[in-house]
Amino acid sequence: MDTIKINSETHLSVPCVATIGFFDGVHRGHQYLISHVVAEAEASGMRSVVITFDRHPRQVLHSDYVPKLLSTLDAKLLLLSKTRIDVCTLLHFDLETASLSAYDFMRTVLRDRLNVRKLVIGYDNRFGHNRTEGFDDYVRYGRELGIEVVQHQAFVLNGVKVSSSVIRSFIKEGEIELANQCLGYPYTIIGQVVDGYKEGRKLGFPTANLDTSGYGQLLPAAGVYGVKVRLQQQVAEHRGMTNIGTRPTFGGDSVSVETHIFNFTGNLYGQQLLVSFVHHVRQECKFADTGALIAQLKEDKKQVEQQFENDLGE
Repeated sequence: MDTIKINSETHLSVPCVATIGFFDGVHRGHQYLISHVVAEAEASGMRSVVITFDRHPRQVLHSDYVPKLLSTLDAKLLLLSKTRIDVCTLLHFDLETASLSAYDFMRTVLRDRLNVRKLVIGYDNRFGHNRTEGFDDYVRYGRELGIEVVQHQAFVLNGVKVSSSVIRSFIKEGEIELANQCLGYPYTIIGQVVDGYKEGRKLGFPTANLDTSGYGQLLPAAGVYGVKVRLQQQVAEHRGMTNIGTRPTFGGDSVSVETHIFNFTGNLYGQQLLVSFVHHVRQECKFADTGALIAQLKEDKKQVEQQFENDLGE
C-alpha cells in the first residue's frame, strides 16, 4: 500500500475507485467496504484508494473536543496497510477543508486531484460542510463531475450493524469480547510506562503504570482484563493482566491503567507499550485488606492463564 499525503500539488494520473471516511479502528465493517472497493477496482482495471483524515474532524470544528478513538493515526495506517488497498491518501483536515461543500470537495479533491471515477460510500457516511447533504446529492453531483457514486451495505454481525460507535459502546461497557468480534482483532491501546504507586510490587504483582493521555484512545470500562502486551517496535508478545480503575482498596480517586506482565523482568520505564485486551475477567472492587486483594489477584492470574490456554485449544 502506498500512502500519499494530499495537498494542492497532488494529482494522481491513474483513475481509481475510492472510498472516504475517518475509518477509526478499521473494523470489520470498514474491511468489508474496502474489500468491495478493491474488487470494483480490479474488475474495472483501476486502482483502489482509501481517502482518510489525519485527525478527527470534530477536533477542528470544536477546539475543546477530546477524542476517544479506537486507533491512533499510526495504528490506523498500519491496519489499512493489511488490507489489499492500493493507495491510502491522507488528507489534512483543517477549517478550509471543513468549509468545503460536498460538491466542491468532490470537484476539487476527488476529481481534480485524485482522479476518482467511482466513489463507494459507506451506508452511514456523510461528508461536506456540516454534513448537510446525503447520498442522493452525491449521486447528482457525481453525474455532473463524471464520478459514479454507489452506496455499500452495512456489515451485519449477529444482527448488529458494525460501526465505530457500536464498538465504542461495547468497550465502554467492558464487553471486550464483543468489541473484538466487531473489530476482527483484539482492541489495543498504547501508553508510555511512567512511575506508578508501586503497590503492585509490594503485593507480588509488579505492574507497568501506563500514561495513555497523549494518544486520544478510549479506555475500556473499569475492571480486570486478560491482555497481550508488546513493546512498540517489537514483535514478541507477553501475556498479562491489566487493571483499569481508581484503586479503591488504596483510596485512589483518579483512573490508572496498570499492567502486570506474566514471567517478565526488566526495566520498562519510559518505553511505549501496546496492550491488547483479550478477555474481561471481573469488575473492579474494593477489598477489605491487602491479603484479600492478593488472594483475588492470584485467582485472576489463574483465570487469565486458563482463558489463554482455552483460546489455543479452540
